[in-house]
Amino acid sequence: MTAQAQIGGSFETGGGTWRFPANQPLHLDSGGRIAPLEIAYKTYGQLNETRSNAVLVCHALTGDQHLASTHPVTGKPGWWSRVVGPGLPLDPERYFIVCTNVVGGCMGTTGPASTNPETGDPYGLAFPVITIADMVRAQAMLIEALGIETLFAVVGGSMGGMQVLQWAADYPERLFSAVCIAAAPRHSAQNIAFHEVGRQAIMADPNWVGGAYLKAGVRPEKGLAVARMAAHITYLSEPALQRKFGRELQRDGLSWGFDADFQVESYLRHQGASFVDRFDANSYLYITRALDYFDLAGQAGGSLAEAFRKARGVKFCVLSFSSDWLYPTAESRDIVRALNAAGCRASFVEIESDKGHDAFFLDEPQLDATLRGFLAAQASARGLA
Repeated sequence: MTAQAQIGGSFETGGGTWRFPANQPLHLDSGGRIAPLEIAYKTYGQLNETRSNAVLVCHALTGDQHLASTHPVTGKPGWWSRVVGPGLPLDPERYFIVCTNVVGGCMGTTGPASTNPETGDPYGLAFPVITIADMVRAQAMLIEALGIETLFAVVGGSMGGMQVLQWAADYPERLFSAVCIAAAPRHSAQNIAFHEVGRQAIMADPNWVGGAYLKAGVRPEKGLAVARMAAHITYLSEPALQRKFGRELQRDGLSWGFDADFQVESYLRHQGASFVDRFDANSYLYITRALDYFDLAGQAGGSLAEAFRKARGVKFCVLSFSSDWLYPTAESRDIVRALNAAGCRASFVEIESDKGHDAFFLDEPQLDATLRGFLAAQASARGLA
């Protein structure tokens, strides 16, 4: 199904899959290309007559386009339903909200599980390596296809925040404002190390079959579950883990074996087991590699300020969480300093929270208030009713 933007039409839980033909390829940083390209997306609200109220929301590593609507696999509410909806900071009665599944993903956008047109089989490891810039390039193709020249805002957290920064670097003329939450301008050695543990867990699973598991009719569920467990630890803080689990046991007494004696063990096993039902192992490899390759200053000759030099007309809001050790506040401050050095207007808020990196998914009133206030101020400046 292909859904196109129509002025005055209702877009509540709209969207579909946009198919770009082979003569409109996605050109990649690696020198490769993807053609034909499909982009799965969801929309909320409606585009106004001047096409000036569009907001692109970029998802994190294991997210997808189901921003504020029921997930078709899990049956759970959208991953940011607490922020997107009538009366909420991202209000579809005011904004036309778009969320895409990133290139390399596994919820309808072309990725390693998609059919390779040259062979008729799933791409597997024949899928080209992608970058954050490639993801943004694909989003820009979709936004243009929807007839939107300038986005009112691009908003994202974690990997989504990295996409926000890439938008500002690559397409500043197509942005009015940008909100970067709990992100960093590049991946640290520690970030890369955690991702490598996850990738090795997947590739060590016998059912990975050199990446050709779909053709073989199997799935590397155990390896993917372990990868998810390792990554999930980085999304939490020690105070949050201690408050929620401490050293509480699953049952009376110890098993004196290797069952899940502790509640935190059971929690992580549940996270891993539920993850394999909705995510593709090769997509995990490709997207984590894209994150590892991300280095915005490196793209601009080593200067982060230079990366933002053309974005002086964009209004920025940068947010971090005090207990986030995956992308700590110091890295958000680096972003703000670079924006200031480039002559950009940027506001910055560090939110006091003991919930860790995942705080932006959770109930954080200060995040909601900051997001609402920033967007309202920019909407007034933009002349949106």
